[in-house]
Amino acid sequence: MKSRKLEIAVISDLHLATRACKAKRILHYLKSISPQTLVLNGDIIDSWRFSRNYFPKPQLKVVRQLIKMMEKGVQIFYITGNHDEFLRRFNQTEIGKLKIVNQLILDLNGKKTWIFHGDLYDHIIHKAKWLAKIGAAAYGLLTVINSGLNLILKPFGIREFIIYKNLKKKSTNDSKPTAFEKAIAATAVTNNYETVICGHTHIPKDKQIMIPGKTIRYINCGDWVEHFTAAEYNQGKWELLYYVDNEDENALDDPEIPDNKQVYQSLFRELAMANCF
Repeated sequence: MKSRKLEIAVISDLHLATRACKAKRILHYLKSISPQTLVLNGDIIDSWRFSRNYFPKPQLKVVRQLIKMMEKGVQIFYITGNHDEFLRRFNQTEIGKLKIVNQLILDLNGKKTWIFHGDLYDHIIHKAKWLAKIGAAAYGLLTVINSGLNLILKPFGIREFIIYKNLKKKSTNDSKPTAFEKAIAATAVTNNYETVICGHTHIPKDKQIMIPGKTIRYINCGDWVEHFTAAEYNQGKWELLYYVDNEDENALDDPEIPDNKQVYQSLFRELAMANCF
């Protein structure tokens, strides 16, 4: 499969280590691109629902693919989110081609792009974290129910559907900026950012937000649980990609499926390389 060359790719909300994660689609997308820089924009590993008993091989393949990309010279920035907030204490840590950051500011053709997860602008997360965790647990239960329904309906030729995606669509009004979007745009104006890219809400958007005296381009790169979207930068412009997986899953399977030990060995090798510089 020929990969598309990109300068920057931004993906968010993979939620590895959960049943909601769509690992095969993530893997197919990663194999379809050849970026100079890959930004993992938060909630990549879901520590809220992490279990040692659940990290299936398709998700290990995603980890292995990220390591392969670094081995080929791709710079990966891991921006921390609320579900992987345990990594925030490691801000600015570098391991080979991997760098953990809390936010990323890029100067592209003289214009600043601000990339961050977005949870810091979610009042529920900070004022009632317990409520957010209950919501995450309910989301997980709905995922299990959804998977069961899809298995039952598959023999009847009914396409896979995602219940929570349809519910969210009905409850979302995109006619005007939300309080979340306004707060982000106001911060962007203060710091002279032209473009902001976040995740967190799982709702992909690419819109202009009018703030007195300035217009901010707001891109939400969505997620890889419901929408399968990415923000991509190439030839001087950002685009929001809705990924359509037309590949044969079996053709893309890597015969070398790493076990946990191999994954950890690869990570330690990256750490050793980093210490050589």
